[in-house]
Amino acid sequence: MSTQETVRTVGIGAGAKELATEDMTLNIGPQHPSTHGVLRLRLTLDGERISRAEPIVGYMHRGAEKLFEVRDYRQLIVLANRHDWLSAFANELGVVLAVERMLGMEVPERAVWLRTLLAELNRVLNHLMFLGSYPLEVGAMTPIFYSFQEREQLQRVMEEISGGRIHYMFNRVGGLKEEPPAGWTDRARRAVGEVRGRMGRISDLIMGNEIFRARTRGVGVLSPEQIRQYGVSGPIARASGVDFDLRRDEPYLAYSELDVRVVTRTEGDCLARFECLLDQVHASLDLADACLDRLAELPPGPINQRLPKVLKVPEGHTYAWTENPLGINGYYLVSRGEKTPWRMKLRSASYNNVQVLTELLPGNLVADMIAILGSMFFVVGDIDK
Repeated sequence: MSTQETVRTVGIGAGAKELATEDMTLNIGPQHPSTHGVLRLRLTLDGERISRAEPIVGYMHRGAEKLFEVRDYRQLIVLANRHDWLSAFANELGVVLAVERMLGMEVPERAVWLRTLLAELNRVLNHLMFLGSYPLEVGAMTPIFYSFQEREQLQRVMEEISGGRIHYMFNRVGGLKEEPPAGWTDRARRAVGEVRGRMGRISDLIMGNEIFRARTRGVGVLSPEQIRQYGVSGPIARASGVDFDLRRDEPYLAYSELDVRVVTRTEGDCLARFECLLDQVHASLDLADACLDRLAELPPGPINQRLPKVLKVPEGHTYAWTENPLGINGYYLVSRGEKTPWRMKLRSASYNNVQVLTELLPGNLVADMIAILGSMFFVVGDIDK
């Protein structure tokens, strides 16, 4: 019995139809809180490239703005210094400056200069964290050990004066909590000098690394137009050539009497953002030295104003903004003459800095996403408030 064999030949060539593909949706996060907070990115991928990106926030929302409305003006500080846990002292400033403006209160000169000094030390602490953690995110492990050594040097100074390592709670409406300990300014000056002297190690270790430069140069470029459209501020904006810094352009505290060096770049890429952060550390250490020099010249005097047992702010509204380490923070205070604010609206730097990811990530490779994300220098609590 014979059988008939059928042979089918299938050819794949120029005449074959292209295989149909569809985009992939990838969720990045939400991550564990130890990774700077809980952020989720919903990415649409076309092969290895990102075609669409949507940052999804709110996983850490604690309702700080609503809680402001049921706390008296002294208690606002404990809420305000927590949204950006790397910039606690700077966060407190916006609240007390807004309340003092509404009260028409003049703060003692020594308190003004000491606030300026502590704000710059806090700025250095913030930047050192990112200078160490960003290389870690792109594969370089050693720099974080060096940056934390310098952070500890300054943290000891901040802890000695305030009693806190993260949430300092040292600002008060009308000035500061108390006088610095005896000899504190000398120890602060010594710490500033030692940190400045060792910053070259961090710079050489990172900026001389060919792999780090290859992963960051020309990657994640932000244009000045995108910066302005999304309200991006701080070192990220200045890395794209947007030369704006409230300390110089609309000075508060003692900045009008200081020579504020504003660090800028024009490239707008990940490397430029990192370089801005690195150079800003040196600029802030110089400002800290200038504040210490002025404090040494000031005669003894009060560090705060005496307040009534029940502090009530006159009816009205005001807006105070400060140049926080991560960008511009704004505080819109509305009072109806009570001991609690009727409304306190917080404009945080990280929120705007993250929203631009919608335009920044598309077109980039998935492999470059971490390098871009890490260079945006945000704290998730500052986004969600």
